Amino acid sequence: MASSPRLSTPRLSLRGRHEPPTLLSARRCIVSLPLNVSSKVSLLRKQRPCVVGVCVPRAATEVVEDAVADTVGDQNEKSGVLRVGVICGGPSAERGISLNSARSVLDHIQGDDLHVSCYYIDSNLNAFAISSAQVYSNTPADFDFKLESLAQGFRSLSDFAEHLAASVDIVFPVIHGRFGEDGGIQELLEKFNIPFVGTRSSECRVAFDKYDASLELSSQGFVTVPSFPLKGSELDRSGLSEWFVKNQLDPISGKVVVKPTRAGSSIGVTVAYGITDSLSKANEIISEGIDDKVIVEVFLEGGSEFTAIVLDVGSGFDCQPVVLLPTEVELQSHGIVDASEKDAIFNYRRKYLPTQQVAYHTPPRFPMDVIDSIRKGASLLFQRFGLRDFARIDGWFLPSSACTFSSLENKFGRTESGAVLFTDINLISGMEQTSFLFQQASKVGFSHSNILRTIIQRACLRFPGLASFTSVSSPKRRRSISQHAEPFTKHQGVPKKAFVIFGGDTSERQVSLMSGTNVWLNLQASDDLEVTPCLLAPSSDCSSNISSDNKETDVSLKTVWSL
Repeated sequence: MASSPRLSTPRLSLRGRHEPPTLLSARRCIVSLPLNVSSKVSLLRKQRPCVVGVCVPRAATEVVEDAVADTVGDQNEKSGVLRVGVICGGPSAERGISLNSARSVLDHIQGDDLHVSCYYIDSNLNAFAISSAQVYSNTPADFDFKLESLAQGFRSLSDFAEHLAASVDIVFPVIHGRFGEDGGIQELLEKFNIPFVGTRSSECRVAFDKYDASLELSSQGFVTVPSFPLKGSELDRSGLSEWFVKNQLDPISGKVVVKPTRAGSSIGVTVAYGITDSLSKANEIISEGIDDKVIVEVFLEGGSEFTAIVLDVGSGFDCQPVVLLPTEVELQSHGIVDASEKDAIFNYRRKYLPTQQVAYHTPPRFPMDVIDSIRKGASLLFQRFGLRDFARIDGWFLPSSACTFSSLENKFGRTESGAVLFTDINLISGMEQTSFLFQQASKVGFSHSNILRTIIQRACLRFPGLASFTSVSSPKRRRSISQHAEPFTKHQGVPKKAFVIFGGDTSERQVSLMSGTNVWLNLQASDDLEVTPCLLAPSSDCSSNISSDNKETDVSLKTVWSL
């Protein structure tokens, strides 16, 4: 996973704790957003006491009301347990990320009022019912070869669907890429009348294909990135040459982005120069089996990439999309830049693997008219494409000084500060612990559990048979730890303070961060613990004139940040 956003946080010393004047401490964090929809709908959930390390500029805030509770209704306890089937895996290269998403969903929605069953689709579209132990495997490769002996297999996808119809109330697909976001799994579930979270199959097919989605965006009046499709073994060199000329690109050195049209937002994305290099990169994508259709886009020199989470907070089929504060993706270079990194883009490695080359800014460092345009545009896009429940919309902000497109008049996305262009529609956003979904949701008071359960609850509203389960977005508290072990304190009812410390000096700091985050998220759900996450800074952050031996032995000189 790419590096976590930089947090402005209070500093702790093991000698004693102090908090600078800039610390934002609150018993309840409320962040309000200017909503560009017909009615202002709150996204806030009442939280446990918290300390927040990132604050949103005042200019971006206004009063928000708590409307989620209006729909849910705390007064009605549901009579049964909602059975959710989480389906992960799939044939795409993102199936390992899908497994991580399934693990995160299982962690944060399982409870006395909601039971989760896990299912896995392998690369050949064979379906299996898997155990939670298999969900917690490192990668699909860790248990793929054991599936036939350890998991319940199904003879066909039809048999699998019949099992789902009898065993679960609603399906939460977390398959990224093919068969998950292209309408494949949705079509299967629709055929057997199985309720599911997310967008219908027909709308998925249009939104998932980058070229088809670009054509639809253009027809809807949005500013789009100039693009050209290439398909099959006989690539259209003549057509691509004409496209280069039309867009004033040098046929030898014109800089473009080449990517598969139906392989998620980061798989196979690369930079090319000129017509010959573009055709070569396109042929590589096709020959490697990533996709048989490729899109060539103008490289947006001087632009800044962003992503925005959209939540549907309407009732039933009444779509009311609300766009959270977008995240700006900043690519960074440290020291001497390798030749292979001179054309750095936000690809699969930078998105999902540990790196110091990416920083995230939520809210983005854009002018306010640009942020408003992103949020309004993403909301309109969500409605006009017929999306449901949630999505992640990626795009670019191109400042006026870098915007060379013609005919921007009367196109949505044009602002005084530049142009906003939407490029990718992610119908099943990643749900890893530090994903954009959770980063942006946290800015408006959602915990991981709150946001996932709210998404499920909203989906349930579309199905009359699931109306009694619409209180799942208010999770029941987990039993206190002291009910299963010796009490932490003699004073019953008084939470015991606990600190989760991660980070440090080793090369495994990123792994420690992920582990610490997981521990913190799970412990904070217990009533008898008040948990604070802390980051142990590297020794280099302490004092440069202290010897390395002292840094290792004198614990009092270590620095800890309270997050």
